[in-house]
Amino acid sequence: MALWSGRFEGGQDSFLQQFGASLPVDRRMYVQDVEGSIAHARMLAAQGIISSSDAEAICAGLSSIRHDIACGTFMFDEADEDIHMALEAELTRRIGDAGARLHTARSRNDQVATDTRLFAKTLARNLMEAAGSLREALIDQAQQHMHTIMPGYTHMQHAQPVLLSHHFLAYSWMLARDHTRLMAAFCAADCCPLGSAALAGTSWPIDREATAHSLGFAACTENSLDAVSDRDFLLDLLHACTVMAVHLSRLCEELILWSTSEFGFVTLSDAYSTGSSIMPQKKNPDFAELIRGKTGRVVGDMVSLLVTLKGLPLAYNKDMQEDKSCAFDAADTLLDCLRCATGMVSTMTVHADAMRAAVETGYLAATDVADYLAKKGMPFRQAHEVVGRLVLLCDKRGCELKDLTLEDLRAQSDLFEADVVSCLSIESIVDARVSQGGTAPAAVTEQLECAKQALVRDREAYADDQGPLGAITDLL
Repeated sequence: MALWSGRFEGGQDSFLQQFGASLPVDRRMYVQDVEGSIAHARMLAAQGIISSSDAEAICAGLSSIRHDIACGTFMFDEADEDIHMALEAELTRRIGDAGARLHTARSRNDQVATDTRLFAKTLARNLMEAAGSLREALIDQAQQHMHTIMPGYTHMQHAQPVLLSHHFLAYSWMLARDHTRLMAAFCAADCCPLGSAALAGTSWPIDREATAHSLGFAACTENSLDAVSDRDFLLDLLHACTVMAVHLSRLCEELILWSTSEFGFVTLSDAYSTGSSIMPQKKNPDFAELIRGKTGRVVGDMVSLLVTLKGLPLAYNKDMQEDKSCAFDAADTLLDCLRCATGMVSTMTVHADAMRAAVETGYLAATDVADYLAKKGMPFRQAHEVVGRLVLLCDKRGCELKDLTLEDLRAQSDLFEADVVSCLSIESIVDARVSQGGTAPAAVTEQLECAKQALVRDREAYADDQGPLGAITDLL
């Protein structure tokens, strides 16, 4: 029998009971629900709303239920609508009337909002930790390849030479921004709605600050209507997940390209590759492709929740039951993708010789030759035109800029002198990019240290925000 059945004379259709249930999804929040209920019971006792003996019985009963669920011995009743009703019904069966007093001064509306916020904080922490591992792998690869030069691309065409370490660090900085977004989502969830009741607050003399503090929240929500209807913190989490998934997709797209015979820049380890059922020679980057593909799933989760929330009036509506499946799926998917990407990056083999060979084609020195003329006094736009004609000459001859003679160069401009040779050296081109954030070894070395320090700071930040539920590792 449902805990709200007093108003009803007839029973609920079994299909509709199943259709309306959220237990298959929200049962994952059992730890948060138990912790929230224990905090609520202790506050009720402290305020003299229930007796200390009832509070002790409630806390002991909830702890035993949590233990049984963790051990896999708890049998959920399919008739239970959600995790909140399931635990309260079982608590009352175990301890009697004391369990029936637990719901004093609260509603499932503020209860589920509290549980979801606690779980969102845990998801954000787990994602920050996993993203930190990928950042570390990228930084390690960057450190190993400080002298490996590769073509930099725009429009997928050879543009200018860069250090491979510079390229890896670009993704490290993307993930650093992702960390900032996840921390913002964590902070958005870090307000306690417990005590808002159904929508209007409660007439009981509760202490919201006490429950918020005991649950590790930074503050209480300010408006009871907003508290039970707000899911912005889940949108923040989904936004962070979506942007990070897009970053991983871009990384994987490059690994897929680089591992082709046409590029040959990297070889993914056997552990992160698969074969073909018909072609014995194949070594496919399936897991990189899966990460790229799963990005659409994460994006879809965010769109789904946005559409669910867009037309809802205040306060709580049953539509909001669909919020958790979106957030949980996006976070689960992204966490798996992060773990997979970390393994791929850590174990892949880089072919520096193939990258170097690629650097020698595609006129990557063109910009530096134009800069050479500009430094001699020629307006840059005119220098651009001169070098464009030289590239056209190379196209017709089937050669590179470095193959042109000084006479060929001077035929286009008498500003060319023998020292132009330094502009045609790939090493010199890379070494010249000394601006902050540039690809010169000195600039990349400085950037590498900054990336390391940023990772340390970010890890310390989420470690400092563990809270009373921070040690829980069995949530996923």
